[in-house]
Amino acid sequence: MESATIRRSPPLPALIRVALVGLLVVLAAVAWAITEDRMDGMDAGPGTDPGTLGFFVGVWVVMMAAMMFPSIAPMVVTHARVLAASRPRGRLVAVAPSVFFVGGYLLAWAAAGVAAYAVYQLGEAATADLFSWDRGGQYLAGGIVLVAAAYQLTPLKDRCLQRCRSPFSVVTADWRYGNAGSLQMGIVHGGWCIGCCWAMMAALFALGVMSLVWMAFIAALIAAEKLLPWRAVVRRAVAVILLVVGLALAFAPASVPGLILPGSPEAMRAMESMEGSMGGSMDKGSMDKGSMGHGSMRGDAMGNQSMRADPMR
Repeated sequence: MESATIRRSPPLPALIRVALVGLLVVLAAVAWAITEDRMDGMDAGPGTDPGTLGFFVGVWVVMMAAMMFPSIAPMVVTHARVLAASRPRGRLVAVAPSVFFVGGYLLAWAAAGVAAYAVYQLGEAATADLFSWDRGGQYLAGGIVLVAAAYQLTPLKDRCLQRCRSPFSVVTADWRYGNAGSLQMGIVHGGWCIGCCWAMMAALFALGVMSLVWMAFIAALIAAEKLLPWRAVVRRAVAVILLVVGLALAFAPASVPGLILPGSPEAMRAMESMEGSMGGSMDKGSMDKGSMGHGSMRGDAMGNQSMRADPMR
């Protein structure tokens, strides 16, 4: 589709725009509620074990809906706007292509979640207890957040962020018709979003991937840099925030608000809460020390999870 044709597309009626944005916000709120229910009591600090692949991917996709749906609202509205302009006059806007677009977006993030899970498991297997919290885990966690801060200032980050903030540029370059085309567009847009946000998601793993506090923190940073004006200023401000958090995590973790320190009474209470809520058994003696991978979650085929603590890994 020609760029000029796309840009001449008439705006969607206000009622449809409000309905689309409102629906995304409602779905995000529902996803937050589901995430809170699934992750209740699971935050045992940096490096909390993500559990089995099936359990993690399920939680991850719902997390992405909660964190990202408000930020992709401009893209969804633009997609619907161009779609409406391409239909014969008088015909209603089809809902299915927008659903497929959002589905493709989540599919891209699901693939990213599988990759993140693999990296986590491979890293844990390769390092064994080298980065246990009392040996060097806090420096590893802080270093990951500092990498996220540095990535904010790279040309690749700027290019990906520009695409995320410019819906018309995505539509111009990648427009496809039909449900299958919308699914493909959603995957492509999700790819740009992953390129923009992967480092902050890595920081979420370092801070506690099962923490609602840090999930909200990262979601707020992502929304700020995608939705607020002055792209360069916001991008650098986010870099400074991550720099401060990374340094504090590495050298003064006890000073970081909302952080659960591995091996702390709060972490042990979280493990006990997980044991009580999931009916699992936990090795009380293994709670004496914390690590970057101290919680081990396993889910059975029926969706019931049992948890054992393994802080010495």
